[in-house]
Amino acid sequence: MKPRRAVLAALLLLLAAGFVALGIWQVERRAWKHALIDAVETRSIATPVAAPGPGAEPQAYRRVRATGRFLHDRETLVRAVSELGSGYWVITPLDTGAFTVLVNRGFVSQDRREAATRVAGNPAGEVTVTGLLRITEPGGGFLRSNDPANDQWYSRDVAAIAAARGLSNVAPYFIDADATPNPGGYPVGGLTVLRFPDNHLGYALTWFALALMSVAGAWLVLRNRSVPPNKEA
Repeated sequence: MKPRRAVLAALLLLLAAGFVALGIWQVERRAWKHALIDAVETRSIATPVAAPGPGAEPQAYRRVRATGRFLHDRETLVRAVSELGSGYWVITPLDTGAFTVLVNRGFVSQDRREAATRVAGNPAGEVTVTGLLRITEPGGGFLRSNDPANDQWYSRDVAAIAAARGLSNVAPYFIDADATPNPGGYPVGGLTVLRFPDNHLGYALTWFALALMSVAGAWLVLRNRSVPPNKEA
């Protein structure tokens, strides 16, 4: 066998091994994703539990409840695109007496950006909020970084928002309020998207197919080792 063919066959088999490893990784990722989806579905419809304090380990998408008073003068508007269009999430601190937690009260469109346009939806007394616990979103959004100095926000970064609003003893998560209507209709809550991409099976099949093609290529190289080269008449 010519050394060149041996090297080519070895490279093809090495590629096949790599493709198999990638396929197995995607199968494992698929199992992990399905476990995550099952956990989120279970947590999101469970009976709400008391919102955990700053020292607790938060569980994403756990249904929680918190009672306190909103600090409307420290609300933050975060750029958002929802099923209602382009606008903002209204993030308002809720002082529970024991700690403060940021609440995503819901969505408002550009024409409701100013708090004065939705005064009816800003209760002054004690309120109880029920919603889903969400993990902080540090840094910013896609290709856009948060700019606290200019009050431009593209993600719900709990630590950065708390610092910008002078808040202390803040829980390390935020709550997505449920669809309970706010007086006056704004903000509009209950818009949490519980949908996770699950393309791992397709990716796994692709990697395994490439592995088979690589093995077939190596077999063809080895099978033709004894075929003499073509000679011109």
